[in-house]
Amino acid sequence: MMRITILFGGTNKERLVSVASAQALHRALPEADLWFWDVDDTVHEVRSEALLGHKRPFEDDFQPGSPSIGAIEAALDKARAEDRLLVLGLHGGRAENGELQAMCELRGIAFTGSGSASSYLAFDKVSAKRFAAIAGVKAPAGIALEDIEAALAKYGRLIAKPARDGSSYGLIFVNAQQDLVAVRNAARDEEYLIEPFVAGAEATCGVLERPDGSLTALPPIEIIPAEGGFGFDYRAKYLAAATQEICPGRFAPEIMAQLMDQALRAHKALSCSGYSRSDFIVTEKGPVFLETNTLPGLTQASLYPKALKAQGIEFADFLHDQIALAAKRAQK
Repeated sequence: MMRITILFGGTNKERLVSVASAQALHRALPEADLWFWDVDDTVHEVRSEALLGHKRPFEDDFQPGSPSIGAIEAALDKARAEDRLLVLGLHGGRAENGELQAMCELRGIAFTGSGSASSYLAFDKVSAKRFAAIAGVKAPAGIALEDIEAALAKYGRLIAKPARDGSSYGLIFVNAQQDLVAVRNAARDEEYLIEPFVAGAEATCGVLERPDGSLTALPPIEIIPAEGGFGFDYRAKYLAAATQEICPGRFAPEIMAQLMDQALRAHKALSCSGYSRSDFIVTEKGPVFLETNTLPGLTQASLYPKALKAQGIEFADFLHDQIALAAKRAQK
């Protein structure tokens, strides 16, 4: 029998979201062990009370309150020796860019979600758009940093975001000349993806791999940011009460069908496994693809669990199926 272990935390900005995901995972899988990957790269075995007693996961850092079992590599060696299957309650950074998956694959450890190559590809928004486009998914044009002034003149509004980051961190709306300075400054620290601002409604669509390997697109979700808000940033996503998420979305039936079709195409083009969630802007000309998340949020407030519910799938059943898929993939 494999020992089911929820791995959460991580060393990047999204570790706060990860703790909230882990709380939801733990409630659905109460028998699973809990391992917390701390920001200093050590891993700690955590007690149930410590995780569930952490009241404000989106704002306060989690303190494991337990000795470390070693750095992440040592913890994975232990997972291998003890035949553990990892349920990944992680988001962003090395957990979503394929590095953690590669460390697991090299050790033969079973884990939920997409493999290393797929995670790496989806995490790089520039490459992900290119591969999605091969599958017939419509994506906005990219703009080079040196062409940003001409692009602002041409399109009137641009949007810039880190090429490899999630949870809507570092989003810059470019509406005027002074915003170009902010983008240039931000681009010194990390690579930025710059696109024309696409007006329209925000939507997201989950894809689920069934135990038999077949794929299902979940009901698309319509996202309405709070009044005066600029899109779905970290605050709107996790802290603002006024952001509305309507599932299923109220788009026309043909738009709903297009969102589901495009999400499936993106999932396949990026070779995702288990589950994924793709984000779109619905324009007058139909959906435009933004990105695919290989480890989308699984908190009680997250979009993916809402879509599962709308599909009539219990969260615990979803997790048990993902665990079965992970075990099957590891045996190959």
